[in-house]
Amino acid sequence: MQYLYLWLNIFSILGPLALSFDRRVAFYKNWKPLFLAIAAMMLVFIPWDVAFEVNGIWGFNDDYLCGIRIFHLPIEEWLFFITVPYACVFIYECVNYYLKDYLSKVTKPILWGLAILLIIVACLYYDRVYTFYNFLGTGLLLVFVLAVIKPKYISKFFMSYLIALVPFLLVNGVLTGSAIESPIVWYNSKEILNVRLFTIPIEDSIYCLFMLLLTTLVYERLKLFYSDK
Repeated sequence: MQYLYLWLNIFSILGPLALSFDRRVAFYKNWKPLFLAIAAMMLVFIPWDVAFEVNGIWGFNDDYLCGIRIFHLPIEEWLFFITVPYACVFIYECVNYYLKDYLSKVTKPILWGLAILLIIVACLYYDRVYTFYNFLGTGLLLVFVLAVIKPKYISKFFMSYLIALVPFLLVNGVLTGSAIESPIVWYNSKEILNVRLFTIPIEDSIYCLFMLLLTTLVYERLKLFYSDK
């Protein structure tokens, strides 16, 4: 079980990586904007992750790790910020190619409602660090996207997020202790709402939205930049 987190990363990306060369979606052609977008997202999320680990907001169980750390974070955590966004943006591109825009009429009202709710909850629970920064950051990003950027792809993004939640929660379930003796990633109960989906803090689903929305925004902008060249 020592390398369990590493294996979770491998399994997360294995299918999407193999299917990236499908001639219809041809996801490999977008690798340059994708990896640049992932790098941009990591500039936000890695310092956040380091600060939370150092200050005991969350931490990692060495029993499931290979033992290599960079800036206090296990190498597996660094890989998480590559493998999970890669897999989720792949899902997003598949949604773009294969599915109609079924949520076009309801996405904006839902996301506006979610943004307002997140900001309110963040203000009410300002003393719970993970809840506050996660909910406030996601809420403000949603407001910025909906009010300023107004991307045409927002409903397709929302569809892909809902689909990606299924594998994300499966992986995160193992990370937080489902089906194993103790969690790979633990959370300080004083810094979260302690509302869980099985073993997963509710904050993690919002963290996923924050991470994927930021990555997709940069990814779409870079795709336009490179297509104009």
